Amino acid sequence: MEDLSRKQRRKLIREQRKLENETKRGLSNLKKIFLLLFGVFVLAFLGMRTYKWLVTPTPQVSGVATQVQDGDWFKGSSSASLTLIEYSDFQCPACRSYAPLVKRVADEYSQSLRVVYRHFPLSQHKNAYSAAKAAEAAGLQGKFWEMHDLLFDRQDEWADDSQVLTTFEAYAKELGIDVERFKNDYKSQETSDAVDGDISLANSIFVNSTPTFVFEGKKVIIRSYDDVKKMIEEKLGN
Repeated sequence: MEDLSRKQRRKLIREQRKLENETKRGLSNLKKIFLLLFGVFVLAFLGMRTYKWLVTPTPQVSGVATQVQDGDWFKGSSSASLTLIEYSDFQCPACRSYAPLVKRVADEYSQSLRVVYRHFPLSQHKNAYSAAKAAEAAGLQGKFWEMHDLLFDRQDEWADDSQVLTTFEAYAKELGIDVERFKNDYKSQETSDAVDGDISLANSIFVNSTPTFVFEGKKVIIRSYDDVKKMIEEKLGN
C-alpha cells in the first residue's frame, strides 16, 4: 500500500470496509433465515404432536389392570359390588394429599366399595420403589395398611433419606413388626415381583402419573370427596 497515493489508500480502505459490512450483513441475514427455519420446524413439530394427540383415541381401559386380583391390598368387603383402584406412589406429594380422601371413602362405603392400592413408583422419586417394597414387606406380616399410612404421614422424613432402609426398619419396629423378617422380606424377590407386577398392570393401561384412579373399569378424575361420592352414589342408584 506504500506505492498508493493517499487518495487511493482511502478509497481502498472504504472499499474494504464496505466489503466487511456486506459480509456482516450477509451473515446476519443467514442467521435470521436459520432462526426462521428453526422456528417453522419447531412449530410444525408441535403442530404434528398436537394433531396426533387430538386424533388418537383414548386407550380402552380393561382387563386385569381394572379388576381385583389375588394378592391385591384392599379395604372394604370382599363381596363389595364396586371397586376403586388407586395407582399410587408413596413419595408423591399429590398421593399423600389424596390419602385422607381415599381413607374416608373406604371407611364410609366399606360394605359396597373395595378400595385397592397398587404401586406405581415414579422414576423421579428416588425412594419411591423402596417405600413400595417396605409396604409389601410389612404386608407379609399383616401390616400393609399401617405401613401405608405411616409412609404417607412421614413422607418428608424419608423422601430424600440416603439410608432409607434403616428408617423403614425403625417404622417396622414402631408398628410391632418382626424387624429381621421385615429386612429379609424387603430384600426378597417376592417383594420386588409384587411391586413390579403392579407397575406392569399400570403400564398396560397407560398410567403416567400418580395418583391415577380406576373406578368400575374406567379411569376417572377425582378432584374432591364430592366427586367420588357422586360416582359411587350413582352406581348404587341412590
